[in-house]
Amino acid sequence: MSPRKLRPDELDLWKKVARTTDRVHEKMPDLTDLSQIPKQIGETLNPVGTGIRPFNLGQNANSKKPGPLLGLNGAQAKAPINMDKKAYDRLKRGKLAPQGRIDLHGMTLNQAQPKLTAFIMSAFAKDHRLVLVITGKGKQKEDFGPIPERPGVLRRNVPHWLQTPPLAQMVLQVTEAHGRHGGGGAYYVYLRRRR
Repeated sequence: MSPRKLRPDELDLWKKVARTTDRVHEKMPDLTDLSQIPKQIGETLNPVGTGIRPFNLGQNANSKKPGPLLGLNGAQAKAPINMDKKAYDRLKRGKLAPQGRIDLHGMTLNQAQPKLTAFIMSAFAKDHRLVLVITGKGKQKEDFGPIPERPGVLRRNVPHWLQTPPLAQMVLQVTEAHGRHGGGGAYYVYLRRRR
């Protein structure tokens, strides 16, 4: 369906309105002449000297696909080792046995955060050095919504909770667990010594 033609009275009204306006730039085309108005949505008016270059939406978009989902975001995954290097190596190989564990499977964020805080504070008070926090990997489901949601809400939030007060003063290192202790669905939390 093509757009309708302007009637002569509409064209006269448009010309009257266009004569009452001032040009923003001297080199702008005369818009009282309707033949200069773009015919299609894709056409652009680009007057010389305005400094605006024509563009297409998404022309500079990054075409790289996102990498694998990790529990720790990029900044946390590359965090420096704060504990003894030998102990850290043993921890990563699953050779250190956790002295306590908490399973947060099936909990909401509002249920999990206070339980995690109480557990870490209790373990710190008992002078435990290594505890295991099981979050689960999250459901792998198709997400067709307008805002994509990554799986594993607890898996993403637990490291953040452990690195913010009040737990940050007690936690020395947070590392993804070895396969024998849950792998990507769990975290080793290495606690500081009490003074």
